Amino acid sequence: MHELSNLSMWHATMSDEEWGPGRTALGGDLDVDVAIVGAGYTGLWTAYYLLQRQPSLRVVVLEANVVGFGASGRNGGWCSALLPMGLDAVAAASSRDAAVRLQRAMHDTVDEVGRVVQAEGIECDFQRGGYVSLSRSAMQLDRAKASIEHLHSFGFTDDEYRLLGADEALSMCGASKVEGGTFTPFCAAIHPARLARGLARAVERAGATIYEHTPVIEIGNRQVRTQLGTVRAGVVVRATEAYTSSIPGHARDLVPVYSLMVATEPLPAAFWDEVGLHDRATFNDGRQMIVYGQRTADDRFAFGGRGAPYHFGSKISADYDRNERVKELLHETLREMFPSIGDATITHQWGGAVAAARDWWCSASFDPETGLATAGAYVGDGVGTTNLSGRTLADLITREPSDLTALPWVGHRSRKWEPEPLRWLGINAMVRLPISADEHEAKKGTRAKLREALIGRLTGH
Repeated sequence: MHELSNLSMWHATMSDEEWGPGRTALGGDLDVDVAIVGAGYTGLWTAYYLLQRQPSLRVVVLEANVVGFGASGRNGGWCSALLPMGLDAVAAASSRDAAVRLQRAMHDTVDEVGRVVQAEGIECDFQRGGYVSLSRSAMQLDRAKASIEHLHSFGFTDDEYRLLGADEALSMCGASKVEGGTFTPFCAAIHPARLARGLARAVERAGATIYEHTPVIEIGNRQVRTQLGTVRAGVVVRATEAYTSSIPGHARDLVPVYSLMVATEPLPAAFWDEVGLHDRATFNDGRQMIVYGQRTADDRFAFGGRGAPYHFGSKISADYDRNERVKELLHETLREMFPSIGDATITHQWGGAVAAARDWWCSASFDPETGLATAGAYVGDGVGTTNLSGRTLADLITREPSDLTALPWVGHRSRKWEPEPLRWLGINAMVRLPISADEHEAKKGTRAKLREALIGRLTGH
């Protein structure tokens, strides 16, 4: 068993061959064309597409731990077209047409990830079964109807986003209390750690070098200083996502927000005959507190949710990856949604930090004057979005004009988060807000419209 198998169920279910041999650390000073900080999806996709465009580039990726150590290896396994900011927010900052172009670029991204996975022989259990969001109360169904009407007002069709009746929703995902739902085909279930490790091998085959166990202590114009040497580069890509706050000078750029998960033992065929998810559609329901799940390729539930607290000073610690209260809440929620799960064992619990910008926007940017490129702030919607980031940064860095470089998230600047203790007070109030909205709906049987409006205002939806 690999020494890092306890990071998540995904890491625990990889074979020694999938882990592969360890990579060496940086051995001293180095001169390259492109230095990428972070061997998660953003950094790996950027390296991959750079070398597709210009195979002669000298590209290195610097990783403090190992490939797929952070959110890229531990997430819920949704390769989706979701963006953290809403269409209205994008349209307000650009235009309705630009917002639609960005969303359709995300639709294409799901297929692009599938294309690369097949072309590179990456066995990551990729299955494009779509995404079903169940409505399990009248209030949730009202929100589902409004969501589909809103998407259709932008010109999207039923082939892209459609409302489901109760019978059709149940045929996709046989949860309890289902009154309807929504469906979009633009999502694939994956094994995230296998995608990260397989993509790293594809990047190395293309000519890049990945240095693990090489913590970066400073990112400057055209150079990266590590504990083991300085890398000088024409272009430096910061792909550090939730770990950005630990880099000097970037403490308030992004905040780490924890999301926690559980996984069951493999469940019997009779259970899946009843529950469905035959195409492994990813699923959630319409509650305000975000939950997310998938049927894994080995027939487990992998199920997660938000609700863990933000830690003072944007601190990230392995101690926060597991929380017994949240584990029990997730297990209780899963049993409430699928009563026939019975006493199935929870075999794994884990978590990790994702990054959020102050205005809930993700973005990709490159400054030719300083040579600094960056992308991130996916707020947990990064499996697909990182691929769009990688292609976009590759086009920006190689000066190849494209439709991607004209998308409205390119060059977006989010203002910094507030200093402490305001940051701690504000974010934990935001964490509590959807929980209290759900509690209101359960107790009163009516929508918590003021709380809903606040959530929408804060997240740009």
